[in-house]
Amino acid sequence: MLKELLQKLQITTLNEMQNAALEAIAQKNDVMVLSPTGSGKTLAFLLPIVEKLNHQIKGVQAIVVVPSRELAMQIDQVFRQLQSGYKITCCYGGHSTKVERSSLSDAPAIIVATPGRLAYHIRAGNFDVSSVKTLVLDEFDKSLELGFEEDMAEIVSSLFKLEQKVLTSATQLEDFPTFLELKQLKTLNFLNDAEAIPDLKTVILQSKSKEKFNILMDVLYRSKDGQSLVFCNHRDAVERITLMLADKGIENGVYHGGLVQQDREKALFKFRNGTYNILVTTDLASRGLDIPEIETVIHYQIPHTLDAFVHRNGRTARMKASGKAFLLLSEEETVPTYLNEYEFTDAVVEEQEVILNPTTWVTFYIAGGKKDKLSKMDIAGLLYKKGDLSKDEVGLIAIYDQMSYVAVKRKKAREVLKKVAQEKIKGKRYKIGVDE
Repeated sequence: MLKELLQKLQITTLNEMQNAALEAIAQKNDVMVLSPTGSGKTLAFLLPIVEKLNHQIKGVQAIVVVPSRELAMQIDQVFRQLQSGYKITCCYGGHSTKVERSSLSDAPAIIVATPGRLAYHIRAGNFDVSSVKTLVLDEFDKSLELGFEEDMAEIVSSLFKLEQKVLTSATQLEDFPTFLELKQLKTLNFLNDAEAIPDLKTVILQSKSKEKFNILMDVLYRSKDGQSLVFCNHRDAVERITLMLADKGIENGVYHGGLVQQDREKALFKFRNGTYNILVTTDLASRGLDIPEIETVIHYQIPHTLDAFVHRNGRTARMKASGKAFLLLSEEETVPTYLNEYEFTDAVVEEQEVILNPTTWVTFYIAGGKKDKLSKMDIAGLLYKKGDLSKDEVGLIAIYDQMSYVAVKRKKAREVLKKVAQEKIKGKRYKIGVDE
């Protein structure tokens, strides 16, 4: 079965950490998987769980608890790609509880959920907990940091027939909360594994405070052929930087916890599909998000802790790739004490206008989604047949509850929009446009 699952993901081999997790989780001992961000922990626990599922059992068999809705959606997407024949339900804050209750009434084999929303469904009796044998706490230390300890304790105590707990983290832990009641814990520590350690170069650039934004512009220009994440410590700083970039004519996405769910989903999708090559964000984007192939991480503001620095940098140099992390310091700021290896230079601001070329892709929106039973094939078919696009001119497609998005080659966008704007999908006409 494992070979078939990997074929569906177009993966030929697993890494050492994933193979070790597969073997350990196949047993009934509790398991702790410690491995750097980007090393493939999602597959490390999903594959053995799918192999354990039993078609004869009609109730919920496994639950995955995650700290953020984005991570929940990512795991949901990976699971669906496995095409295992088992149902999964995704539950998180900001999502319709009515829709979730309806899905849970026809019990899925797996639930992936944020702590608060899962605790709500358990309290409401929206599914039978007696069949749940496996609990995964993915990035569980982040859930604790975000204040979900009470919800997590309630969840663990409610699952009275639990046989196994699987915990994952990208950082070493001092101790575990007592509510976990771990038994015969097997720890798989790959944090210092040479194969898993990112090939990451850290560069510190120091300049006068008034020149800091210009230094950011210079770094972005030098990284223009790849994607860049710009980290700030606070939402207001994110908003300020994104507006300053926009004033310079530089397209970028913005991502932080103050945005409504739809705007967060859309910003991430446009970054993934290449509409934006720059995403300005808080630490919310430092963990658990499926943002592949980031070449450059820029710390516009100094992260407060080593853990925060590690997780931010974990968005680049993923899965044996290489990358760069830039830490921008003003003259009043000092190198963080937690940094040991880095390249230091006084930044030189050149008097030149920085121009970044438009990206290859634009994003179309379609005012219909899962509630309308739209599929990726429906959208792709429309663009192929009515828009006269070839397969390499259609990029990523994402379908949410009420909206769908698709990447289209920029050079064809205006022409294609004229062709498909009045066309129907499954007999119904939906509003279609370019998402600016």
